[in-house]
Amino acid sequence: MGSVINKNFKEKIFSLGPVLLLYFLSITETDTKFSNHFEILSFELQFIVIYFWKLKNPSILGNGHIFFAGIINDIIIGMPMGISSIIYLIVSLVASYVRNITVNTSLFSDWFTFLIAIFFSQIAYLSLILNFSKITFSYTDLFYSAFFTFLFYPLFWFLFSAFKSQILGVRDE
Repeated sequence: MGSVINKNFKEKIFSLGPVLLLYFLSITETDTKFSNHFEILSFELQFIVIYFWKLKNPSILGNGHIFFAGIINDIIIGMPMGISSIIYLIVSLVASYVRNITVNTSLFSDWFTFLIAIFFSQIAYLSLILNFSKITFSYTDLFYSAFFTFLFYPLFWFLFSAFKSQILGVRDE
């Protein structure tokens, strides 16, 4: 009986990993922008975390956590309140939709549908920034960020899949 309780407790603690990572990325302003070293290299690791975990195990990363992490991110980086939350929830919505309509998932299908999530989130971002704020941004920086986010998805797909199977003991359906 004690080993069952210990195993369940261990699974609960490790299942907090994606939630803690999302909050860490939001609080520390670690938005993976390496412009000091490489002029164009930046990507949105939050998108990858949200998309992967909503697609593979939606019970770990709830929409409330995603919304709250977006609010924290907006406060930390000085964006108008709610923009990051809306963008994160759009990524979550696409992942949930893909999870409901897909029978078998693979890296290629996840990667392709992640491109759709990035597209809709960037359209929403542009619409919100252009219509409701006076923030200036560069279209090329936005494009590079979306491109490298898409490009790095397979690397993090393998890392998160390994975490999911080795640490959590859960295999893909």
